[in-house]
Amino acid sequence: MAVEKWNIDPAHSSIEFQVKHMMVSKVKGTFNTFEADVEMDPENLQDAKIKFTVDAGSVDTRQAQRDGHLKSEDFFNIEKYPNITFVSTDITPDGDDEYEITGDLTIREVTKPITLHVTYEGTGKDPNTGNMVAGFEGRGKFNRKDFGLNYNAALETGGVLIGDEVKINVQIEASK
Repeated sequence: MAVEKWNIDPAHSSIEFQVKHMMVSKVKGTFNTFEADVEMDPENLQDAKIKFTVDAGSVDTRQAQRDGHLKSEDFFNIEKYPNITFVSTDITPDGDDEYEITGDLTIREVTKPITLHVTYEGTGKDPNTGNMVAGFEGRGKFNRKDFGLNYNAALETGGVLIGDEVKINVQIEASK
């Protein structure tokens, strides 16, 4: 295949995250609204160009009060910084159908490199549309404080309310 433009299918894609809560459990959430510009050959991702734009205001942890706090100045400050972006800068094969995709993550106008470990799940032909589709799963992590997401609270029992490490999991289905 050649490098071509692919479109993300939001109904079959997700961007999820999890953060340690009260030192003993995890809070999970998702971003419900995002788009991507992807140019790729799914069988040779080294030359791909990938850019994600995430609507920070679409954060969803299944608790309205927490979501409101995440949208506030303490965290994403969506009034001033409505989007989170990721732009790939380097793609390296890491085994059969495995890739290391390094890119610039921007949150609150702070840009830092992160690396996602991506598995190419394969391609197939959609029986409803006749379009070729490709699937990918990406995993990574970053320190939220690197992006100015510093809010926290001390616990009476020691430790803090929110962990610093954010784990992300991205499921993508794209069609050309």
